[in-house]
Amino acid sequence: MKRLLIVGGLVALVLAAVLSYYASSQPDGLNKVAEDYGIGANEQQSAAAESPLADYTFTGISDQRWGGATAGVVGVAVTAALGFGLFYLIRDRRH
Repeated sequence: MKRLLIVGGLVALVLAAVLSYYASSQPDGLNKVAEDYGIGANEQQSAAAESPLADYTFTGISDQRWGGATAGVVGVAVTAALGFGLFYLIRDRRH
């Protein structure tokens, strides 16, 4: 089981890095429609807009593709840490 978790985690990290590197910089469908029809005219900046992972890129890396790949890896790592931490806290301690 431990080996499966390690291999699965490594695969997730590699996929996050590789697929994030090739992600499109074009707006997604919702953003595109909002731009085309002026729906986003009253759009306000998010409170998290200045965070290190804002806009699916890592702040401080000038190359947008590498910043996206780094953000993908950091996102997978943080999600895994939170998930494993939560399961560790709620696990059955009788065994």
